Amino acid sequence: MSLVYVFLADGFEEVEGLTAVDLLRRAECQAIMVSITGSRTITGSHGIRVEADMLFDEVDQEAEMLVLPGGMPGTLHLKEHEGLAALLRSQYDHKGWIAAICAAPSVLEGLGFLKDRQATSYPGSIGEATGTYMEQPVVVDEHVITSRGVGTAIPFALKLIELLKGGEMSDKIASSIIFR
Repeated sequence: MSLVYVFLADGFEEVEGLTAVDLLRRAECQAIMVSITGSRTITGSHGIRVEADMLFDEVDQEAEMLVLPGGMPGTLHLKEHEGLAALLRSQYDHKGWIAAICAAPSVLEGLGFLKDRQATSYPGSIGEATGTYMEQPVVVDEHVITSRGVGTAIPFALKLIELLKGGEMSDKIASSIIFR
């Protein structure tokens, strides 16, 4: 079973984080919501409270994929977390999957992961430290996946499933939610 960590901070965009977790779990991935706040209860950018599966300090095994939802000020909290930055660097160096949506690709940009890559984000969230800005809903460049925002949360999650479990599983999930 593919292990995926989805990192949550107060002010995360609920649709982006929870859509990824929901669809990944439907695809039989072990999608674990990880709080970086020190509390299992996180409040999203629209006041929705979510109970994380674990705290950041409890992460004790390598995951196949790390996922960062956007939202404000959640993205700023992700950028400030030194432990998360170290985990992302290790994942990147080992060519493990890293995915970010909306404003969260700016976290990857700040770590230098988007240099000379194609990437996307919420308009204006990334810029000069990115290779080529794309306007597609989801962009995959080697082991880095980026997406644009709430409106692309389903295509983003389906792409994550495709990369982890194959196109047939992604199509199956898309059909089951009446997406395609």
